[in-house]
Amino acid sequence: MSELITAELVDLDLSAETKDAAARSLAERMAASGRVTDLEGFLADVAAREAQMPTGLDGGIGIPHCRSTHVTEPTLAFGRSASGIDFGAPDGPADLIFLIAAPAGGDADHLSILSTLARHLMDGEFTGALRSATEPGRAASLIRGDAPEAAEAGAADATGADATGADEAGADEAGAGEAAEEPTTAAAEATPPGTAKPSTPPAAEPTAAATEPAAPEPAAQPAAPFRIVAITSCPTGIAHTYMAAESLEKAGTAAGVEVFVETQGSAGFKRLDPQLVADADGVIFAHDVEVRDKERFAGKPIVDVGVKAGINRPAELIAEVRQKAARGEVSAPAARPTAPMDKGAGATDSYATRLRKWLMTGVSYMVPFVAAGGLLIALAFAIGGYTINKAPSVADHFVWTEATSWAALLFQIGGVAFGFLVPVLAGFIAYGMADRPGLVPGFVGGAIALTINAGFLGGLIAGLIAGAVVMAIQRVTIPPVLRGIMPVVVIPLISSVIVGFLMFLVVGKPVAALQKGLTDWLSGLSGANAIILGAILGLMMCFDLGGPLNKVAYAFAVGGLANPNEGSLKVMAAVMAAGMVPPLAMALATTVRGRLFTKAERENGKAAWVLGASFITEGAIPFAAADPLRVIPSAMAGGAVTGALSMAFGCTLRAPHGGIFVVPLIGQPLLYLLAIAIGTCVSTALVILLKGLRGASAGSPADTPASDASGVTVAA
Repeated sequence: MSELITAELVDLDLSAETKDAAARSLAERMAASGRVTDLEGFLADVAAREAQMPTGLDGGIGIPHCRSTHVTEPTLAFGRSASGIDFGAPDGPADLIFLIAAPAGGDADHLSILSTLARHLMDGEFTGALRSATEPGRAASLIRGDAPEAAEAGAADATGADATGADEAGADEAGAGEAAEEPTTAAAEATPPGTAKPSTPPAAEPTAAATEPAAPEPAAQPAAPFRIVAITSCPTGIAHTYMAAESLEKAGTAAGVEVFVETQGSAGFKRLDPQLVADADGVIFAHDVEVRDKERFAGKPIVDVGVKAGINRPAELIAEVRQKAARGEVSAPAARPTAPMDKGAGATDSYATRLRKWLMTGVSYMVPFVAAGGLLIALAFAIGGYTINKAPSVADHFVWTEATSWAALLFQIGGVAFGFLVPVLAGFIAYGMADRPGLVPGFVGGAIALTINAGFLGGLIAGLIAGAVVMAIQRVTIPPVLRGIMPVVVIPLISSVIVGFLMFLVVGKPVAALQKGLTDWLSGLSGANAIILGAILGLMMCFDLGGPLNKVAYAFAVGGLANPNEGSLKVMAAVMAAGMVPPLAMALATTVRGRLFTKAERENGKAAWVLGASFITEGAIPFAAADPLRVIPSAMAGGAVTGALSMAFGCTLRAPHGGIFVVPLIGQPLLYLLAIAIGTCVSTALVILLKGLRGASAGSPADTPASDASGVTVAA
């Protein structure tokens, strides 16, 4: 395993003037050492992380960092700038820049090393030594922590506030007596850069002791210190997470408060001891991602801020939580379990908003089964023909040398996977509503929907019924002695009985009749009706580019594949064709009129070719985010044209995904590609026209900083 940083990864005379140039200069050193395989890809990941939140910290520090598939091993590069580089810190430019690169699957040991560095950045002695280092090898040794003598020498030469802090730290290490006589200095040293340093409370105690030298009262017991538990986390979980932890712990020591921090970072996290949480007097959340197991802290005074507040003003946060505790302000006590899709919901969210989230939960868990099962079935048809569905079970008859046997194997595996669609949809709709207790009745209801031929619609209704039943049971007041068996015995039993009764005897038959009517309607689609439906589905696929409306159209098409007929296969073809148009159109537009787009958008356009061809509509999101009023209407127009043409041409599709890679499995493949090409050209022409009109009146968007900032690659 290579060292985290070497002399070749240190630049003590970094000449870059912008944060992008600084990241590129340091990343080039990583690439030259073989630790970054794709320089541009890695820099795009760094820029995407920077777009989430500036990485500048008080005290003249910049820490651009990311996790990337283009990194071979955890690596750190260090640069020192004489003029300073703006990384968005409140107190000005950074002169110490650390570029941290972690591989996508970085191991916990290396991530722990990175977290240790992050904590050291809160140490004035450490940063002072780096500012005074004269050789790259010496700076690398300081960062690795394997040259303590260099750290001492560097600290002695440090200038300004850092040099003062280092001298005070050295004095503290020289003798405990001096430290005891200088509580104010020790408190100042314990406070991280950029935070208010407590003065009155630490200084008051020795003064009082000096004025009352009488014998101590043996009966008096020391008051228990105020105890705080804290959670720190950031999107990447590498640097800010651990720096905030270090900052809070130091500020707590300075204020005479016990602070225990749970870092929810990339190296995993170890939960605070439950007794420690129970005994805590207050809680601090310094986070930019959702706190895991947040319900542990219910009923306590809580201060909830971003992770950078934990780094820059920990003393204020500690004071605030103490004030809340003194006033008796506490969070709401633990309530019934919150469903996963409700955890981010606001109190004012409408029922329609929550319903959409519940349905999207089921669809999102269903899609992998759709992709696996549907593509296996499509591949089986390609190898063995459409009569392969009549082949005997491969468990009874399989010939290793016959292609039809292999096709039958693929078809039957795909059929099993496809058979889970409705139960998974219903189960995870219920899960979105009522968390894990909803899974059993949801799956049972979905399976019953299949049994009574209620199909996709039956699964939707079964999931909603199951979730509602479990939510109702959870509202019943239960004696404490029974609470332990509720989620594993009582709720699954009662809810399954109720859902089964309703699905078999009450709502099942009407829903099955409705499903049959819908199937017959799709089978009979022809002429103008089919064209109009294709246009509507195309508009839905392109309206929110992978959002809820897009998923509704897609789920409608996939639901028809459970019992395929001519109409449902046409719907599936129209939906996939329309979904390919937006990214393909943006890719074509950046190719033929690149001057209308920013450099970042032109780079995204190259990736959009592949994303569009693969039926990943989300490839157009960066363009829509930058210019929604021009991009989205243009995409919708092209999608509507493609959907209508696909229906008019009578194209069919048995695979639920795959883009151009399943064209051989499409009915009327040449006409299908023509429909996609026409829709792509329509969207391209419209977006170029609209952007050209804006450019003529307001200048080229490529010259505007706002447009340039928006070109961030979004993972599909």
